[in-house]
Amino acid sequence: MAEVKYDRMMYDKILGSLACAGMGDALGAATELYSIDEIRQTWGGWLDKFVEPPIDTFAGSLKGVAGLITDDSSQMYVFSEALIAAGYGQFTNDDWKAALLRWADMMPYAMYKGPTTEQVVKALREGHPTNTIGRIGHSSRQAPNVGTTNGAGMRVAPAGLVYPGQMEKACHLALLTCLPSHDTNIAIASACAIAGATSQAMVINTTLDEIIDASLEGARQGEQLAKQHARCVAGPSIEKRIRLAVQIAREADSLESCLYDIEGYVGNSVAAHESIPAAIGLLTFCKGKPWETIVAASNVGNDTDSIATMAGAIAGAWKGFDALPKDKYDFFNAVNSHDFNLPEIAAGLTQLASASFER
Repeated sequence: MAEVKYDRMMYDKILGSLACAGMGDALGAATELYSIDEIRQTWGGWLDKFVEPPIDTFAGSLKGVAGLITDDSSQMYVFSEALIAAGYGQFTNDDWKAALLRWADMMPYAMYKGPTTEQVVKALREGHPTNTIGRIGHSSRQAPNVGTTNGAGMRVAPAGLVYPGQMEKACHLALLTCLPSHDTNIAIASACAIAGATSQAMVINTTLDEIIDASLEGARQGEQLAKQHARCVAGPSIEKRIRLAVQIAREADSLESCLYDIEGYVGNSVAAHESIPAAIGLLTFCKGKPWETIVAASNVGNDTDSIATMAGAIAGAWKGFDALPKDKYDFFNAVNSHDFNLPEIAAGLTQLASASFER
């Protein structure tokens, strides 16, 4: 009986993560590229409902559609489906490349490729080596900003979902999804921070402090994995940036002050060293409450949908599906279920997570 109960709880956590991440993506799609001031001016305060993205956002072409996901959680779902198709422990970097190319043909999600993913998809389709992207002159060195965006972090949560409480395995799986597109210490440490936090959030009776610590340990492990398997570029320490964001969140006396300080001191752009720490910081301020977390992330400005996807994935894994507001999930699911069956995906990931305890 205990095993069945645990599987049911695991399923609830995984479905919660998938759903909350997608809801964060859809909520944040309407505020992406806006500053905090612009968000408040446009909606007369904080945005806390699904609305049609304005024309001057990346998702602005989705006329008449509120609640539709973008590239962030759609890549997360495609990654999940590829993990399930491969089977426990069988997922390879080639599987990820195939999944990424499959996603790149899915509309309208592929319309919103990030700058790194856009270049990598083009290279893979044309049969060009991806390590030539951004080469400096005739050298083998790539430009330092290539592969440092948050594309790997925004989609990586399933690496933690299938390895509950197994940090090292979650980070090694995260690494596979960083190659070849985000093959830098900054992107890998960021992705491992999200994977590590999600892995810990899956543990029964874990605490928010333990989840935050797992994000820091994930960042450290990701840094080491990058030294062994990828390339190191100049840039800030992801671990230290997360510590800064968490400190800001713990000292904030209101959502308003937290958002402005995260925006001002940490940043909220597509750069991995800004958006990943911002996601952990807002998760901290909201004490991991799923809906509150994605609302905060959707109002922090700039790359709101990515930040809300990552923070939502962790919060949903920690609190579970039953902690999500049912009316808002039902609205969201009605818009997106034609392409992604979240209960079915969650069931497949639960089988993989269960298998991880049997090996």
